[in-house]
Amino acid sequence: MRKKLDKDYLISLFTSIFLAFCVGALIMLLCGYNPIDCYTQMFKGALGKSYSIGNTLEKAMVLALCGLAMCVAAQAGIFNVGGEGQLYMGALSAAVVGAYVKNVPAWVVVVLALLAAIVAGGLFAWIPGAMKVYWKVDEVITTIMLNSAAIFFCSYMAKGPLKTTERGIASGTRSIMKDALFSKLIPMSNLTTAIIYSAVVAFFIWYLMTRSSTGYEMKLTGNNERFAKYGGISSKKLMILGMVLSGAICGLCGMLEVFGLHKRFVTTISNEFYFDGMLVAMIMRYSPFGTILMSLFFAILNIGGQAMQLSAGISSEVIQIVQSIIIFFMAAEGGIRHALKEKAALRKARNEATRKEALQ
Repeated sequence: MRKKLDKDYLISLFTSIFLAFCVGALIMLLCGYNPIDCYTQMFKGALGKSYSIGNTLEKAMVLALCGLAMCVAAQAGIFNVGGEGQLYMGALSAAVVGAYVKNVPAWVVVVLALLAAIVAGGLFAWIPGAMKVYWKVDEVITTIMLNSAAIFFCSYMAKGPLKTTERGIASGTRSIMKDALFSKLIPMSNLTTAIIYSAVVAFFIWYLMTRSSTGYEMKLTGNNERFAKYGGISSKKLMILGMVLSGAICGLCGMLEVFGLHKRFVTTISNEFYFDGMLVAMIMRYSPFGTILMSLFFAILNIGGQAMQLSAGISSEVIQIVQSIIIFFMAAEGGIRHALKEKAALRKARNEATRKEALQ
C-alpha cells in the first residue's frame, strides 16, 4: 500500500537532507577541502548563470519525466523497471522518423516522431504488463530483461543497419531534419523547447493521477486490487493502462533527447536516466508534484557537482561519495523519522515523570 506524502514525512525528509550535507561537509574536511566553498560552487554551478540554469532545467526535465512514468505505473499497482529500454526504443523510433521522412513540413516530422516514440515505448511496456496481468509473470524480472534487449537492439541498429556515414560519429544514426530540431531557449545551454512538451505531459499526468476518475480507480487498484474488483473496477485494464502510459512517457523522453540535445540517436542517449527517475519517484512516494520538485533538487546535485569539480578542484570521487550519502540519507528517511519519534516519545515520558514527581 502506498504511503501519503504528509507533513511528518516531509519534515523527516528535509532533516535527512540536512544531515547528509553535514556528513558530506565532514568528508570534504577530511579530504582537505573547504565544504563551504565546495557547496557554494555547487549551487553557483547549477544556478549561478543563465546557461547553468538551462542545463539544470534540462536535467530536471528528463528526471521528472522518468519519475512521472514510474508514478503512473505505481498508481495502478504495477512496477515498471523497464523505462530505460522503453526510452531507447522511443529515441530510436523518433530518430528514424526524423532522418528518413522527407518532403514534408517540419511540424509533420515532429508530430510523426512524437507518435512513433510514444507508440514504441508504450508497446514495449505493454509486453511485460500483459504478461503480469494475464499470466502472473513478475513484471520486475521481465522489464529488467527487456531493458537489456532494447538497449542491445538499439545499439546494434545504430552501429549496423542505421549507422550514419558522417565522419566523427562512431555509433549513431543519421542526423534528423534540421528544421524539425527543437530550438534553444537559453544560449550555450542544453535547454530547448522540449521542456514545453514535458510540461504538458507533467500536467496531464498530475491531472490524471490526482483529479480524474480514472486516476482514482488506478489508485484503488494499486492499493487493493481485490477490493477494486469487488467494486466493479476493471483492474486488469487499469494496470495495463498504467504500464503503457509509463512506457509511452519514457519513449517520449527519448524523443525529446533526440530532437533537443543529440540531433540523432546515439548509443549513449541515456546515462541510466530512468533509474534516477525511479529513485526520485520512490523518495517522493509517487507524488507527481513532489517528483517534479525532487527532480529539480537532483538536477542541482548533478549539474552542480560537475561545476564543483571544475571550480573547487574537488575530485570526482569525493563528489560521488557526497552525492551518494545525500541519496542514502533521503532513502533512509523512514529510519530517521522512527528514531526522531522515539526520541520525542522518550522526552515526553521524561517530562511527564518529572511533572508527576514535582506534584508529589
